[in-house]
Amino acid sequence: MSLKAQQGKEDKRPNIVLIMADDLGYSDLGCYGGEIETPNLDRLAQEGLRYKQFYNAARCCPTRASLLTGLYPHQAGMGWMAAADLGTPAYQGNLNDNSVTIAEVLKAAGYGTYMTGKWHVTNERKIDGMVIDNWPKQRGFDHYFGIIPGGANYFTPVIYTDNHRYKAPDNFFLTDAISDSTVKYIHQHFNKNADSPMFMYVAYTAPHWPLHALQNDIDKYKEFYKVGWDTVRKNRFEKQQQIGLFSSYTTLSPRDTVIKDWNSLSNEKKNEMAMRMAIYAAQIDNMDQGVGRILEALKAENQLDNTLIFFLSDNGACAEFISSGKRKEVDGKEDTFESYRVNWANVSSTPFREYKHYTNEGGIATPLIIHWPKGIDENLYNSFVTNYGHISDIMATCVDVSQTSYPVTYKGKNIHSLVGKSLKPHFNGNNNNRGKIFWEHEANIAVRDEKWKLVTKTRQDAQLDEKNLSLYDMDMDPTEMNNLSARYPDKVKEMYHEWINWGNEIGVFPLDTRNYNVRAQLYRRKINGNFDDNLGGWEIRKTEGVQATVSIDTTYKLTGKKSAFIQMEESVDKSSAFTMFWSFQAKKGEQFDIKINSVASRETVVFIRLENSDPKKELKKMMDSELVASTRSGKNSFRSIKLPRDGSYRLSIDMGMLKGGDKLWIDDVEILAVK
Repeated sequence: MSLKAQQGKEDKRPNIVLIMADDLGYSDLGCYGGEIETPNLDRLAQEGLRYKQFYNAARCCPTRASLLTGLYPHQAGMGWMAAADLGTPAYQGNLNDNSVTIAEVLKAAGYGTYMTGKWHVTNERKIDGMVIDNWPKQRGFDHYFGIIPGGANYFTPVIYTDNHRYKAPDNFFLTDAISDSTVKYIHQHFNKNADSPMFMYVAYTAPHWPLHALQNDIDKYKEFYKVGWDTVRKNRFEKQQQIGLFSSYTTLSPRDTVIKDWNSLSNEKKNEMAMRMAIYAAQIDNMDQGVGRILEALKAENQLDNTLIFFLSDNGACAEFISSGKRKEVDGKEDTFESYRVNWANVSSTPFREYKHYTNEGGIATPLIIHWPKGIDENLYNSFVTNYGHISDIMATCVDVSQTSYPVTYKGKNIHSLVGKSLKPHFNGNNNNRGKIFWEHEANIAVRDEKWKLVTKTRQDAQLDEKNLSLYDMDMDPTEMNNLSARYPDKVKEMYHEWINWGNEIGVFPLDTRNYNVRAQLYRRKINGNFDDNLGGWEIRKTEGVQATVSIDTTYKLTGKKSAFIQMEESVDKSSAFTMFWSFQAKKGEQFDIKINSVASRETVVFIRLENSDPKKELKKMMDSELVASTRSGKNSFRSIKLPRDGSYRLSIDMGMLKGGDKLWIDDVEILAVK
């Protein structure tokens, strides 16, 4: 037997299975006070540990970046969301190369590495352009199945396997597919690599909107929630106190003031709202069923006892109002696209205030279950860990139990120092002396330092105001009901000063409280005109029968490494029959210069147009100019008229007048507002 094989036989390091739910509230699981059927997760809690106070980063992208890297989100490049690069390293919306993932660390230590589910730490424009340098396979995972963006229709998503993208097959359901792919990878690993430990990251999209679920699962709950949110919330809190999650002196936060009393609703409205929660519950139930199949697979491979399992959520309950889709019926079918609303998010957050986005407990508190029969003192089974922890601690724990080290450099890049602290001392009833934790998301800030928590909520388009800071004693007041800032002003100043120093150190400034869509639309003004993100953000339209292609040329044909390469197979002689366009928002009175660099296989003409793109209105041109492309590269500039109204516009490059056999390259496309 080789030395490597001998080392493998002696490798007793644990497998690690990291399971993350999406938008799951603190109280949704049975073992955290909920009424939803979660027997498999409840069993993990009974045979392991539960945390009373464990924290995420308040939103999906930041949490996932922190989870994967053991850093604060800003240090990993994900201080906000993947929807935009806001122009600073902390808010680039893309996992950076000054961080290293758990998979990269454990792969180097001899682990097989696998991921299923939601990635959501790659800039969306790069995803659209199939720029794969920051996808799971390129960040340490041997195999991947799931969705690279942040959300999808559960029945008809676009699926990604390793570096390939395709439409989901018929009779597909995303939660089941994530569970079943996880099971497949487990068996695959131990059939081929029986001597090596495994790291598996399972990132469920459930119960994130849209409200999509299987009918059998919905049927379990469709009558239950007709008792109303007030009753469910009360029952959850009573159960939380009965099981020891909260003491008898803990106060339940009052129902959110924007939510009506259940009994004030019409019967029709009660039925609709009860169905919303029934579908949400069904999503969680189905996820738990999948967890059960994963546990069975580990047991079948004789690996369950030496597998460290984590289960947690990426943020607090989601109060976002979502309503689109072809139908508005709330029935969980694929042609609907709904959320369960603030009314039920308030229940999921029991007993806390606030939700996803915010740094009050309702936004950042997550259930955390840890199960590891060979690593946790059995005398601690079914107990609560009272020490608090942070999402970055997961990486530190993985490094610790895998008996490896966190790198200083990786692939020639300096790596930020690890922020997290290993949770392993808790497995034997010891304190890991966690120390201070800091938060910032959309100018919602917080600091946790032992029993003290400093926090404030900042409204959209407002400024962070030191006068709004609240101080809580989390030992006595875990639901943040008794603001002590007036009693301890020096403590407030001290903690806020520490937050400012932390913020300066990791680059949180300037703070940004603009609406999600505003930020995303302003990013659209930064056109992908040099095609660094391939065709990401561009739309290509061809009328039926047109034989033409748009691809990326990487031969430095024009000024940069990449340019768009257009090839016409057969003539059609209609300019709008073949077009590529870029959509963006603009305001009344704005005027634009459009710049473009081009070269062609022969002298030819394309049309550069700026037109409104409101689907309810006939296209109206704000600019309509000929671009004569010749065999010598040349830069051209065109000016639009002043726009007549606020709205959605598009820069269109109409290429239907190209002749069969024509080749055209374009680069350096710019949309510049005239000042």
